[in-house]
Amino acid sequence: MSAAPAVPAPIAQRPTRGILLFLATICSFATMEAIVKWLAQSYPVPMITWVRYLVQVLLMLALYWPRIGPRLFATTRPGMQLLRGAVLGLSSLLFFTGLAGIPLAEATAISSMTPILVTVLAVRLLGERAPRGTMLALAASFSGVLLIVRPGSAVFTWSALLPLASAFCYAGYQLMTRRLAGVDDGDATLFLGALVAAALLSLFVPFHWSAPRSLGDLGLLVAIGAIGGLGHLTLVKALETAPATLLAPFGYLHLVVALGLGLLVFGSFPDVIALAGIALIVASGVAMLVRSRITVVPVED
Repeated sequence: MSAAPAVPAPIAQRPTRGILLFLATICSFATMEAIVKWLAQSYPVPMITWVRYLVQVLLMLALYWPRIGPRLFATTRPGMQLLRGAVLGLSSLLFFTGLAGIPLAEATAISSMTPILVTVLAVRLLGERAPRGTMLALAASFSGVLLIVRPGSAVFTWSALLPLASAFCYAGYQLMTRRLAGVDDGDATLFLGALVAAALLSLFVPFHWSAPRSLGDLGLLVAIGAIGGLGHLTLVKALETAPATLLAPFGYLHLVVALGLGLLVFGSFPDVIALAGIALIVASGVAMLVRSRITVVPVED
């Protein structure tokens, strides 16, 4: 790993294009999650997660290496990049495992707590100032989670807690990404995160391997990596062409897409109590966005 590359020149802002690219990101990640949930009925989740990052690494090598070459591996913070990639892989593993056990919309809603968690952790770990109402929003979000998972009831499963654990991990990942911004090249940071996640998950794959049973299943396995990689690419391009503060509120459309896919693909739709919990999480998140202009984008997997 070598020294950091030169900082790229600023790119002109194109808000409409940025919003359209961000909507493509949302559709990409929601589609990938639906495919993961479908495959998790037949294949081990660690293997699915490994394939997801392996395919992204291969695609990024094919697309970026001719343009920037070895700079794709460049970092001045190797330790933080390793930790960030490990947390990213763990976050996806937890979320995908949760998807195997609970409906798509509920899992997506719980993970939508990430922006508020980032704000709270930024105060605790980075010494940033919290906007007024942060703790109230956090309490409201956790109340929404309780309405979804309902501990002690017949609908509760331990799988429902995994998206919550994933949200905490992803909040840590976002904070480390924030610390690396302006220090390492963004393309390298994106690539190294996927590379570390794939490398660490490869340690578990031999114990959780199941050969694809058909060409269709093989295609779906490759598709989750390709669609996930496409989502990351459109996310980067969206953030290059529009302010993150403009794009962040659109992140909650991810939940709308997840609701639709859950109904169309799996025939599942949240009950009234779960819908109330989802609404509470979204309302508290939107309130925080309006109050503090949070720039975290809660759609990445």
